[in-house]
Amino acid sequence: MPLPGPDMKKTLVSLLLLISMGVFPQQFKAVEDYLRINAAQDDPLYTTYAAAMSRSRLYGDKAYKMDYYSCCAPVNYSSDHAGRIYCLWKIDQVVISRMSEYFKKPVVDFSFPDMAVTEYEPFRGIHVRETFFVYSSTLALIDLEVRNTDNFSHEVSVYSLLEAENDSVEVVRFDTLHKAYIAHRYESPYRLISSLKTEYGYPTMVRDIFTSYPAPYTYGAYFGDIQSFYNTIKTDFYSDRRSDTLNQRKQGLSRFLALNFKKKLSAGQSFSLRFLRGFQGQAEEQGPLLKDIETMKTAMLKTFYEDDLILFSKIPRISFRSRDEKIAYLGAFNLVRGCMYPPSGKTSFNSYAFSRNPLWGWGHGHQVLHESLSMLAYVYMDPRSAEGSQRVYMEQQREDGLIAYRHGPRGPQDYPHKDMPTTSAPFFNWINWEVYKVSHDKQFLSDAYVSGSKYVNWLIKNRDTDHDSTFEWGPYGIIENVRDWYNAVFQVSAERYLDVDKEDISDELECLDLTLMVVKEEKSLSLMAEALGKVDDAKLWKGRADAVIRLVNKRMWDDSSGFYYSVNKKDHSWHFMTRDLRRQEIIGFLALWAGAAPDDRAEKLVDALTDTNRFWRRYGVPTLSAKDPWYSPYVDYCCKWNGPVWLLWDYMVYEGLKDYGYNELASQLSGKMLSAALVQLKKNHNYWESFSPDNEVLNSPPNYIWDSIIARLLIEEYQKK
Repeated sequence: MPLPGPDMKKTLVSLLLLISMGVFPQQFKAVEDYLRINAAQDDPLYTTYAAAMSRSRLYGDKAYKMDYYSCCAPVNYSSDHAGRIYCLWKIDQVVISRMSEYFKKPVVDFSFPDMAVTEYEPFRGIHVRETFFVYSSTLALIDLEVRNTDNFSHEVSVYSLLEAENDSVEVVRFDTLHKAYIAHRYESPYRLISSLKTEYGYPTMVRDIFTSYPAPYTYGAYFGDIQSFYNTIKTDFYSDRRSDTLNQRKQGLSRFLALNFKKKLSAGQSFSLRFLRGFQGQAEEQGPLLKDIETMKTAMLKTFYEDDLILFSKIPRISFRSRDEKIAYLGAFNLVRGCMYPPSGKTSFNSYAFSRNPLWGWGHGHQVLHESLSMLAYVYMDPRSAEGSQRVYMEQQREDGLIAYRHGPRGPQDYPHKDMPTTSAPFFNWINWEVYKVSHDKQFLSDAYVSGSKYVNWLIKNRDTDHDSTFEWGPYGIIENVRDWYNAVFQVSAERYLDVDKEDISDELECLDLTLMVVKEEKSLSLMAEALGKVDDAKLWKGRADAVIRLVNKRMWDDSSGFYYSVNKKDHSWHFMTRDLRRQEIIGFLALWAGAAPDDRAEKLVDALTDTNRFWRRYGVPTLSAKDPWYSPYVDYCCKWNGPVWLLWDYMVYEGLKDYGYNELASQLSGKMLSAALVQLKKNHNYWESFSPDNEVLNSPPNYIWDSIIARLLIEEYQKK
């Protein structure tokens, strides 16, 4: 009996893993049925895909955005600064080059972090099942299953294109052994928001390998656009230059590469076809990538599809009221999983980037605690991986307890300023406690408690420098406090035109947000200690939190306006020089999230929250009251805190409302948050860094990891019912 091949071995491994996880073969179909979405072009589908964590790498990594909804283009897959791949169709000499011409428009059956399965008919009687799969950071493919459902034969010709879009490619050769185009290209590290640093290992001189299976009937390299290529493959029927082959160009500059396959299909007949795009830095050896390409030419995609079914088998299976909610829910898990990388460099645990596609420098600079709030959702999909992400901080924590601003494969990055290191918004213990509540891993809880205790003690020592038990941000507060652009209280000028030291005053105030975060951290440590049987520790941490809460209510509550504010560090007044610090921001509602507001003050906060002229806006709670002179509802850049909605901060308001018994208001807020996400997902199929509270046009970084909180929000909403 022959030994099982690699695909059979993989299937057996997947089956054993499925059984070990408690998902038995008879349940497999139920998982598959739940994950079937049948998403049309205007459904709220998140459409960015990246390789599975185990086959990903931090540098030289390509993820792709699928466009299955634009009428003027074919179904296509684009990678940030790396062009796009797509297929054009010619049926019986009729060329179909855009979705508006398809007989049946694309419908996405399944969408996973690394794979999309789509069905459409470019021409009556020609049914296509197209699977896009990102196998690794360096290899993606389009797999086509084409069936003639008509009553008579059709001539089917498929042209697959790799288009450089904004630049050109230099064709090096057509490799006759692998039937592949080999081309070189320059890939700019420049980004509109935070460029990539090439010294870290981002390649700029890159190589593309483009091939198919079976081998192409013909191939070519061209300048121009889709329309000019349409003219090439269509041609004048009466022209004496008419040809059924492409130009077979083997060298020189081109705009796109093309591979052609043709087949005569009798009624009921079908064929399969696969196009593969490899990518790597020119300094890398071609051999390993070519080997992967050859393997994936014939690999069974079903085994990878089953891996995705296993991955999703643990998430709560909610009976949603609408398809929109379900599609957004599954997409939120795709978002967070698609940002994960395996252990590498200076960490032995998996870590994440803020985004895989598009890719920008700041968003690829390793983990930060406030982005790690995405673990509140991710833990439902993969508890061990969520714990691993948190263990990155524990592993790289400084001996004195500091958790730096960033952690990951390059190690801790603490951005020292005025001889002091920079940390991040301290959500560490809250995240760990919430992760434990899902994973029930006592060892993780024990390790997290030790690390978290050291971190809070560091904060007490280093972020309360006047020892009055309320807290100020560090000297590099403009990044440490998260709220870094157009912050009405911390930022001196309306347009931020001064240097950092003159612009940011968050180290000169007793800051409400940081103080309430410390309260939440101490309360979380108390809960962790109690779960670990550390009764005395639990009382100690709760006592510390209660003491800070008393000071918050003594120093930071203004009865005349019914709101909490930061105060001057020197005299605890409402003024800093000539400035009145009583600017109503979303952080005032963190008193609900931290459990710091007495019931009567909570009621006044809710009055402010539900005022439609201040905070109760169409798409959620803005970061600044709409009555403030600095308020702007426009999301015209990244990182703005003078009006845009940030879903994670709205989630904290949501949690606070629930904790104080305002369940109906919490549900209304969840509806606003979900509406903000759904409008964008239906329109452009992205999640976004921030959202406008009042309108629908956004110019901020898309596909931001922490919007995965939508999954957590929906879980909590349906758990209440």
